[in-house]
Amino acid sequence: SRGFGQKVVLYAPLVLDKRGEHKYALRSADKAKIDRVRIDGTVMATSEAVSLELDRTKRHTIEAEVLALGVYSDDRETLHLLEQGIKRSLQLGSGLVIVANQADSSETFYSEHYTCSVCGFSLPAIEPRLFSFNSPQGACPVCQGLGTRLEFDESLIIPNPRLTLAEGAIRPWSRITSHSNWYQKALSLLSAKYGIATDAPVIEFSASQKQILFYGDEAFTPETSEDEVYEGIVPNLRRRHEETDSDYLRQEIEKYMVVRTCPSCHGQRLRAEILGITVAGKNIVDVNAMTVLQAHTFFSESYQGIRNETVFQQLANETANRLKFLLDVGLGYITLDRSASTLAGGEAQRIRLATQLGSQLMGVIYVLDEPSIGLHHRDHERLLHTLFHLRDIGNTLVVVEHDELTMRSADYVIDVGPGAGEKGGMIMACGTPAEIMTNDRSLTGGYLSGKNSIPVPIHRRGKSEQWLTVEGAEEFNLKKVNARFPLGRLVCVTGVSGSGKSTLVSDILARALSATFHRAKVVPGKHKKITGLEHIDKVIDIDQSPIGRTPRSNPVTYTGVFGLIRDLFAQTPAAVERGFDAGHFSFNLRGGRCETCKGDGVIKVEMNFLPDVYVTCSDCKGKRYNNEALEISYREKTIADVLAMTIDEAVAFFSDQPLIHHKLSVLQQVGLGYMRLGQPATTLSGGEAQRIKLATELSRQSTGHTLYILDEPTTGLHFEDIKRLLAVLQALVDKGNSVIV
Repeated sequence: SRGFGQKVVLYAPLVLDKRGEHKYALRSADKAKIDRVRIDGTVMATSEAVSLELDRTKRHTIEAEVLALGVYSDDRETLHLLEQGIKRSLQLGSGLVIVANQADSSETFYSEHYTCSVCGFSLPAIEPRLFSFNSPQGACPVCQGLGTRLEFDESLIIPNPRLTLAEGAIRPWSRITSHSNWYQKALSLLSAKYGIATDAPVIEFSASQKQILFYGDEAFTPETSEDEVYEGIVPNLRRRHEETDSDYLRQEIEKYMVVRTCPSCHGQRLRAEILGITVAGKNIVDVNAMTVLQAHTFFSESYQGIRNETVFQQLANETANRLKFLLDVGLGYITLDRSASTLAGGEAQRIRLATQLGSQLMGVIYVLDEPSIGLHHRDHERLLHTLFHLRDIGNTLVVVEHDELTMRSADYVIDVGPGAGEKGGMIMACGTPAEIMTNDRSLTGGYLSGKNSIPVPIHRRGKSEQWLTVEGAEEFNLKKVNARFPLGRLVCVTGVSGSGKSTLVSDILARALSATFHRAKVVPGKHKKITGLEHIDKVIDIDQSPIGRTPRSNPVTYTGVFGLIRDLFAQTPAAVERGFDAGHFSFNLRGGRCETCKGDGVIKVEMNFLPDVYVTCSDCKGKRYNNEALEISYREKTIADVLAMTIDEAVAFFSDQPLIHHKLSVLQQVGLGYMRLGQPATTLSGGEAQRIKLATELSRQSTGHTLYILDEPTTGLHFEDIKRLLAVLQALVDKGNSVIV
């Protein structure tokens, strides 16, 4: 490729910039019948070099001269000599060869490996698993591909710096150190050797003293005596965390740790060398950080001018086509590296829907449950066009939905009602949207026709004098924005899907306030500062996460009502006579629960290769209690009967019990009157769980300076339920609280 009429010399590197005499390398060259070698740039006979005494303290480079050839034509003999010379050079040079052009004194380094000849940095053969953080070959070795690490937080280790060390300022040592003598020796060593006073408040320590206190003496090694050299709080806790076999001790130590970005990969989860491999100037992390829309543009246009353009174009086109399916269902705002656990139910459902678009199946019935969750109206129309496409190619779509636009776009609507829970279960109307609107039995039709509506406040609250301000927010796609929230008001944060609403409110504001007021172990999103905190005394972030992970959790256990109900049963004459306390009426404790099913009411039957099957307990018949507990009644109702009541029924039943009646009434106010007291938490929707949390907070004594944060609280709610929820939120604000939705 360099042209003809040139003389080239092929060198095989034997030693590259290493100290030593390198006798073995020179003897190996002589044994391989290499006539000449180049040592540190000087060419000499190999026989002469073997007897040469190199300075062992200096770095040397030794190269074997394999072939010197004048390339004047492309005849077969010349090409054969070059081929044989290169093969031998690669063999002697362990995959490396240097081509020297004597005409212009230039040299070119070639390698069979992904190796840097200067620093020795190397890569394994490039294959797909190197680009996966789930693979040991590609994952960051420090965080194992998680992107985060558990790190000790100084503010958690010493939560009250006004205490002295002698008073127990070091929280983990005062809690989990079983050897008090060792603790006293450590304090004595700090005082005697390092001059750190154990009777002075930690807040008065200098920066160097705090460095010693937390991270110890650099001279400490596992072999040194703890009586002579101070180990440090953080190294000591880290060592014990790694060495212990006790789950309890490990959990105790983790109370003083927070999740922080990995210092090695900086949250990118892959090895540094993998990030050096780019396509069109982008590595795989850059591409994964793109939104679906940005990635679609990238793969549609980036193959221009790339080497092996034809091959890449085929891959890029296929990738762009699959991304187009995600765009069609309104997911253009989601980044490719978004964690599945952070997706709303509707978003996860639309991703599964996108996989169906590429299959082009016909004659299929698709069942979707509220696919519009989390969608702005602009993106909603895209989703509807996707559903229309699936219908038009010969499929049937059954959609469970509260959204008005979806109902108006449907070919056929079935309205179930009239209420929820026990008050539901009937078909109120069915037909086209126009027919539903004219049906007087349909509550939904009344809202679609305009007969019913959610009232808009006639009078608005005046301008607030107190503000909560977030300055310099730049997490994810936020561009150093400043946001002001008026306090004592109902504030709505809106915008198209993916515009940064949840990032601003949930990731930055809610996390920062939780860390400030409740010492939560969360790291808020990147921002400069938050002002106006003096105007609130606590923050309550009410999301749609489950209220419990097991069937043992239910609305009354979460709200605390069940404890009051159990106390009431324990005070009945029959219970007092038998010596039953409140614990006897708990299905979680021995005594009153059914021991056959351990208070679950069902027995799990494990099935090989199939999902587990739950069978109603044959002893308690699903009531969860033994006969002794069920013999105790309050107003002719057993504890199992009470758990089977709906909240509406229980409000009337406990009307003479103020504390119980108040907590249950709040659940009723937020539209959960249909729910049974003992309904397992695992059967609740996200909207129901959120309203139970809201009711729990409403039932507590209000200070009038509380900030409530709710993320899309109307998800899964009918028009009538939204009306009730808004009334509750307005009541919170009327008491002086602040609500951000």
